[in-house]
Amino acid sequence: MKKLTINAVMVCLAALGVSAPYEVQAWRNAPSISRTMEGDNVAVVAKTQSSPNGKVLLTPVVKDNNVTGFSLCYKKNGAKKSRVLALSGFGVQTADGGGKALRINNVGAPRKIKERYSMLSGKRLQCSNEANEVEYAFTDSLGRGQRMIVRLYNDGIAFRYELSDLPNTTVNDERTAYKIEEGTRRWMQKWTEPYEEFFPLSATGNTENRHWGYPALVQSDDDVWALITEAGIERRHSASSLYNNHSATDYRVVPDHNDSQVSGQWYSPWRVVIMGSKKDVVESTLVTDVSAPSRLDDTSWIAPGSVSWIYWAYNHGSKDYKIVCKYIDMAATLGLPYVLIDAEWDEMGNGGTIEDALDYAKKKGVKTILWYNSSTAWKQKYGAPGPHERLNAPENREKEFAWLEEKGVSGVKIDFFAGDKQETMQYCIDLLGCAARHHLLVNLHGATVPRGWQRTYPNLMSVEAVYGAEWYNNLPVLTNRAAAHNATLPFTRNVIGSMDYTPCTFSDSQHPHITTNAHELALPVLFESALLHWADKPESYLAQPKEVQDFMGELPTVWDETRFLSGYPGESVVMARRHGGTWYVAGINGTDNPVTLPVDLPFIGSGKKTVTLFADGENASTPWSIKCIKGKCPASVDCRPRGGFVMIIKP
Repeated sequence: MKKLTINAVMVCLAALGVSAPYEVQAWRNAPSISRTMEGDNVAVVAKTQSSPNGKVLLTPVVKDNNVTGFSLCYKKNGAKKSRVLALSGFGVQTADGGGKALRINNVGAPRKIKERYSMLSGKRLQCSNEANEVEYAFTDSLGRGQRMIVRLYNDGIAFRYELSDLPNTTVNDERTAYKIEEGTRRWMQKWTEPYEEFFPLSATGNTENRHWGYPALVQSDDDVWALITEAGIERRHSASSLYNNHSATDYRVVPDHNDSQVSGQWYSPWRVVIMGSKKDVVESTLVTDVSAPSRLDDTSWIAPGSVSWIYWAYNHGSKDYKIVCKYIDMAATLGLPYVLIDAEWDEMGNGGTIEDALDYAKKKGVKTILWYNSSTAWKQKYGAPGPHERLNAPENREKEFAWLEEKGVSGVKIDFFAGDKQETMQYCIDLLGCAARHHLLVNLHGATVPRGWQRTYPNLMSVEAVYGAEWYNNLPVLTNRAAAHNATLPFTRNVIGSMDYTPCTFSDSQHPHITTNAHELALPVLFESALLHWADKPESYLAQPKEVQDFMGELPTVWDETRFLSGYPGESVVMARRHGGTWYVAGINGTDNPVTLPVDLPFIGSGKKTVTLFADGENASTPWSIKCIKGKCPASVDCRPRGGFVMIIKP
């Protein structure tokens, strides 16, 4: 099999406009040993590979002197290894017949990858990327080579496929399949174009729906978990999703429509399985660990923060100038740095235009974000709000973003994208790059789930892709399901990237909510989003106690570190996030019964603390219990049905 040299890799990456990633640097010093499938070396190929801490294990399944699959296991402290998942299929195929009948050729010696990198948003600002990497090389029925690059991390596994010496063809099929045995608990969302569904608990794949979106959470054993997703989407990729339509137990990775012609070198996105305890899964940064480093030379202008948001209260956009000014005033009063001027601003009336609104916000010291229709899914001819068609053509996009930069606009919210196909992924990458050139933050709505772009394009502040609070406007179903849904999201959707749920509403929109005020106040801490959109109406927020209003203006939207404390999907969750020297601890009850949530904080250090505790009041007429505590932090908090709490802990 012909080996691809390091220089060839770097030339290929340069042709794609990609700087040499850290793994190429790691290869320079890697041992050049390879082991072939000859004689006694079958045992070497079948050898179990492990993560740096020895807990994440990958074992090839060898049959008739060939690798036919892989077993993924996790070894708890002092315990036998627990099988988490199996890869019942792997590899990719091309339109010219390549990729069929793969046979193992050799396996490389493990290489160590170790780096530290910084983020501007997410669970923590300083991240560590450490793994053992193994290369499995195969030959197909055409004699063409295919490599499977596997990285074993302390909190999971990531793998991708690499092809070289390709003729002009299309990568048109993938054989990756995760086997999840019947009886295994899993939380999966039905695939929809905007990724807005619940994650119901199930123990079977034999359901009416057989198409699933990322991420998919699996509990394989007592506190052994796996979260399946992907990362590293580039311009020549479509995103993928999971199908178990051929077999109830085999969840196939199926890329969406991709008609990109490839030749020479090609690699797939990373297939990612975060593994370990609930704490390992919730705190993991594996999605950004395997994603490309930042492509922005200057990030000094990027400023995450809170946003006042108009849509939820009025179920409409921003065509009324006077209402827009109310939200600008609210942001100024509460100390929120941003206001989102939502859909229909191009039709603004009732006393002013968009130019007047931008001027008014500037006078109030509030920065602006403007909404756009991506014009790829819900389009003008189908009654979609505007502005339309301003970002699709490159020349129009440059003109529009240049105008925003000239007007001092800080960012854009772009909505209604057309699914996971390759042209949509390319469009998103083009939007992020162009926005960065004009110093614009980006919030993607009605879009696919995050797959690591927040590291590569740090101006990407948040992504919707969640059944969020705006659904109180649309259907009555969220009223009774919100508490359990909220207690599921920290284990599923929010693990893989910022999530614009638009949280914390104390009043009702079109359909009522029955979560408590303290439950709602906990959501902006539990749900990480670098742009945090406060969804309720000004009258509701400004009627809250002063302590609540101060909390809104002071709450950070980026975190030095995140810690999972306790919980179970759909039942409860307690998490702690640190910003500087201040800890924010939040918990919610996802059930219809009162509970006492434990608060175990050994990591905050000894010494007296100043704690502000926001907890459930006695009833609906007394919704708040707000206390200032000097000394030790409470060891537990009592929560009403669908209740919650927030602690602010200062030295």
